Amino acid sequence: MTTVLTQGGNAPLSASRVTVEVTAPKQLDVSGLLLTEAGKVRSDADFVFFNEPTGPGVTHRPGGGATPDAITVDTTAVPAEISKIVVTASLDDAGATFAGTEPTATVRDADSGQVLITFTPPRLSRETALVVVEVYRRGSEWKVRAVGQGYADGLAGIATDFGVNVEDSPAPAAPAAPVAAPVTGAPTPPPPTTPPPMPSAAPSSGKITLDKGRVSLVKGGSVSLEKAGKPFLAAVRMGLGWEPAARGRNVDLDASVIAFDAQRKKVDTAWFMKLSIFNGAIAHSGDNLTGAGVGDDESITVHLDGIPPEVCGLVFVVNSFSGQKFTDVANAYCRLLDASTGDELVRFDLTHAEPRTGVAMCKLVRQFSGEWVMTALGEYVDAKTARAMVKPAAAML
Repeated sequence: MTTVLTQGGNAPLSASRVTVEVTAPKQLDVSGLLLTEAGKVRSDADFVFFNEPTGPGVTHRPGGGATPDAITVDTTAVPAEISKIVVTASLDDAGATFAGTEPTATVRDADSGQVLITFTPPRLSRETALVVVEVYRRGSEWKVRAVGQGYADGLAGIATDFGVNVEDSPAPAAPAAPVAAPVTGAPTPPPPTTPPPMPSAAPSSGKITLDKGRVSLVKGGSVSLEKAGKPFLAAVRMGLGWEPAARGRNVDLDASVIAFDAQRKKVDTAWFMKLSIFNGAIAHSGDNLTGAGVGDDESITVHLDGIPPEVCGLVFVVNSFSGQKFTDVANAYCRLLDASTGDELVRFDLTHAEPRTGVAMCKLVRQFSGEWVMTALGEYVDAKTARAMVKPAAAML
């Protein structure tokens, strides 16, 4: 017999191995967090999700077709210091909310497939992530509680509440210098403590602009996002692409953008764990786990007018979360597009890969004149996450 729970209700588990499936009309990412009595993870390894699918006694099953994302809990293998496993759901579509699309949790016997418990939370509104249910100990017994607690700041908000470090470690401040001197070679002013007004840069006959249309860059090449001496557009989209692995497991590359201030100190990062920063001025399209599909695999939209004045540089990075070296990745590229028309403005192809797991693709630097300049970097480092890219990226500004 299936038990139907209401919010706050609980029921005992009649199976030692259970699978919690979460379904909704919109695509979901389902995760599990192993928590101690203090309500926190012991380390980031207790966060089980699509990029880290295995934890002690807990595994993530990716969805596909009619099969939903799910978390399986083997209660006999959960460490003694873990008191509960929280099952969460977040929306895969950046900017979407759970309003009118309340998810349903279905708890099954993992061995027989029998449905044991179901729960659908009451009506939601602006929530973008949800603690759906928790599987918890009560003495020697294991039970399920219907939670239905929503978060407006996505999966990162849930993870942070439970002690997962979703923010990158701040980069150390560099010697007193702004992010970049003007392209024109004008003298570099001392670093400001508050954002100064941007003086106009002197004209430079060697500056590459978008006046003649699309620009193909080589490593170290730069282009100003100007046309006819004026800012060309207010919003750009950085598209990044690669091909799936020709052999072996799929390649999971993660695109991110790290924002820095004038002292090369990290201000914030947009990545698969935090899809929107600066009130939506920078928005990430979401995680692509394989590189499959036509066109850009991941994209990041930047509304230049909405970037806070203290942000002087943006570094776009790609990491091989799955661990393959970039020499095993085919046709990696980044391109800059007009966000309103989709027209390609600038392209940079990684034609000479190195056997490492991180690469800084390009940077956008705000000049003292106010213009933004894109420079192709193509600098490789050993880094599987955006967190590990902060320090090397700061040094490239």
